[in-house]
Amino acid sequence: MEGIKLTDLQKTLVEKLGVVFEHAGSQPAPSRVLSLLLVADNTELTFDEIWQTLKISKSAASNAINLLLTTNKIEYITRTGNRKRYFRSRITSWREEMRNSLHGLLHVSKLYQEVLDQRPKSTKEFNASLKDVIEFTEFLHQELDSIFLKWELRKKK
Repeated sequence: MEGIKLTDLQKTLVEKLGVVFEHAGSQPAPSRVLSLLLVADNTELTFDEIWQTLKISKSAASNAINLLLTTNKIEYITRTGNRKRYFRSRITSWREEMRNSLHGLLHVSKLYQEVLDQRPKSTKEFNASLKDVIEFTEFLHQELDSIFLKWELRKKK
């Protein structure tokens, strides 16, 4: 059992992306699975192709895939007459993912506001930094539609 064939460059990219995803807070196995689904020539891979290519245990692959499905990083499709599930990245839904991430940030910002409201006035520098984070997050949220529109216009040129 070998999995799919990757070039040396593709193997290196899977590792590099995996490290980036780990630094962003993901665990190693889900990071590599997501990286593989982005890098592989075939954009839809079976469970067996994933664990065999990454040389991880079936359990690690299963846990990673379930986490990625739960967090909407990947999805699966089925094919008529075939019982296998084919997993693929949800990169095509990147806008939705960005919006969801920003909404999560906005939620944190609202909690930061609650923190700021109860902080002592004596920690002026800390409070000012906290207020900046809150205001920037709210600004970013307000500007998101405009940013997407500007990007679309730029893309058409």
